[in-house]
Amino acid sequence: MALNDVLVDELRDMYSAENQLVKALPKLAKGAINPQLKALFTAHLEETKGQVLRLKQVFEILEEKPTGEHCNGMEGVIEEGADALEKDQEGPSFDSGLVGAALRTEHYEIAGYTATIAMAQALGLKDVVSLLTQNLNEELNAAKNILAAAKPILRESAQQPEDQEKKPKTSKEKESARKSREDEKKAAPTLRRNR
Repeated sequence: MALNDVLVDELRDMYSAENQLVKALPKLAKGAINPQLKALFTAHLEETKGQVLRLKQVFEILEEKPTGEHCNGMEGVIEEGADALEKDQEGPSFDSGLVGAALRTEHYEIAGYTATIAMAQALGLKDVVSLLTQNLNEELNAAKNILAAAKPILRESAQQPEDQEKKPKTSKEKESARKSREDEKKAAPTLRRNR
């Protein structure tokens, strides 16, 4: 497969990811308790819409269709955000879970744009590099702003007392715990060999 084909596949993945976020960010904004976090999610929704438009421009330059790939990775990251919204937490502890989900999302996008920019540079596609770099810079800035907003939320959350009564796990939490144990078990033989 030629590098140009790989680039197009990766860009379709990013296009799918950004479109998924256009649907997910309003839910995070609505669910956030902290007003600054709520405002950041709302502002980043508008940036994300602009990123979708820039990606459409990239596809026009490449004379390719933007659709054709579904981003399973972003789907999983968004599902983690949805899980954070369902947690039985209050106040800063609840928002701390949203911060974690939001930062994972941003870093997924940062990795995608970093890779596609490197490919476009190797292909000498300066206009494509310029558009993708704008998206990357917005993602880097979003991650920085989320982390800045998170610091007081995390400090306040750290002051909250631990729940004395452990709530029963939901079926989703039980399934997640089962899968986590399974992951550990599968990785264990490899980890022992590396010691």
